Amino acid sequence: MSLQYDTTLTDQDRFPLMTDAGRKLMLRLIEHPQAPKYNHRCGDRLDRQSLEHVLNFEASLLSGKRDWRAGEIPVWVKPFAERCLQDVPIYRQSAASAHNFASLPTVNRANIAAEPWSFVPDGQALDSLIWYGTTGTSGHPMQVLSHPEVSSKYIVLLRQALRPHGVTIDGGNGTVAIVLVCAQNYTYTYASISSYLDQAAFLKLNLNPHEWKHPDDRVRFLDDLCAEIYTGDPVSFFELAKLPLKHQPKALVSTSMTLLPGWKKELENHFKCPVIDLYSSNECRLIAASLPSGGHQIVPHDLYVEILNEDGSACAPGVRGEITLTCDRNPFLPLLRYRTGDYASITYGAGAPVLNQLEGRPPTLFEATDGKILNNIDVSLILYPFPLVQFTLHQNVDRSVLFKMRGSCDPTAIRQVLLKIFGKDQALAIESLRETETVHGKLVQYTSDLDDIDLWRERAFQPITWEEILNPGR
Repeated sequence: MSLQYDTTLTDQDRFPLMTDAGRKLMLRLIEHPQAPKYNHRCGDRLDRQSLEHVLNFEASLLSGKRDWRAGEIPVWVKPFAERCLQDVPIYRQSAASAHNFASLPTVNRANIAAEPWSFVPDGQALDSLIWYGTTGTSGHPMQVLSHPEVSSKYIVLLRQALRPHGVTIDGGNGTVAIVLVCAQNYTYTYASISSYLDQAAFLKLNLNPHEWKHPDDRVRFLDDLCAEIYTGDPVSFFELAKLPLKHQPKALVSTSMTLLPGWKKELENHFKCPVIDLYSSNECRLIAASLPSGGHQIVPHDLYVEILNEDGSACAPGVRGEITLTCDRNPFLPLLRYRTGDYASITYGAGAPVLNQLEGRPPTLFEATDGKILNNIDVSLILYPFPLVQFTLHQNVDRSVLFKMRGSCDPTAIRQVLLKIFGKDQALAIESLRETETVHGKLVQYTSDLDDIDLWRERAFQPITWEEILNPGR
């Protein structure tokens, strides 16, 4: 695959506010003797007005209210909905009123994939429009329209997400604030400078040794960077942990795919720093971040989260349903009751609401040997203690189960716990998950050929309990 970037843009276009110090740092990162084979150029594209907007966003986040309660709607939501119904083509099709917010129709990923332009408000200037494509591993590849400020506001939210863990991103001239590490066959890689972080650097790197002049250059380069934060996913951190790095980051931030507690603990022990799990999406960016006490706390102040049933009615606090977002941040993609396809329950207390039982895909049902119905949450719970980097579980029409995994786990131990919930007579195969079976490092974890069998609809759902897991046969 040939990766290309817009050669019509100059460095002044990409970095309007770059200083001499930032230029010196950029030159060092590009000409470093152990630098990777960069294949892309990317800047924050912030001018003075845009930077002021980002700083105002930060001030609003720090002073804003994020602690709405069950049945409440934040004060900004209805005026935002009124603007959407008036100015945004896809929402204007609805005859509903913003005064009855719960009656407004929902939208989903398929709507964005089909007509991304229909989400752009009337009169929105297009001179700052940027777009990027998503891989579509959830079924709908799409082009996301965005604005340069959105990416810098993501860093603002990341700083907020790190605070409960006692971690800061300081930035500053000559420093490397964030390194996004990937472990893929191919991806964009580049070095960039952040005006918001006072000319500190942000890099996106691929740990694939073919992307470097010599495999050993990865360690030398990363140790020389002394990055404050590594961001990535469970797979890229698996590769990062193989490297004999001397530099200790302040934190690892995992996103894009499920991070199991067992693997999180292994990473924390290895890197001797907190590992924070982010829940984010291409459409909304950062949504929630894991807390030391458990659960994922909603981070942005310009985001309203509903948990909905299939029929669109609201779930009670603590009841699991589909995460539905309303967000006024991206001027090219205002989200009004956007159904994410992700599932969680929500609880309210001191501070912002917290998402619990978070799973980044709809529930998948499986059948145990005694006819009991299980869902993917049951499987996730039983696998929590294991340091699995990635895994998939599939049930065939004949009820046999195939489990594939990556990670330093004992297959015998995995078999024992899966048989506890599926039954001792379950036909179960366990295999290694090959890198070629993933798409850009992503894959669908839970699948079943039984999903459309009429028998499912006739059976009562009986989730397995922790007591049954810990005391099988009782």
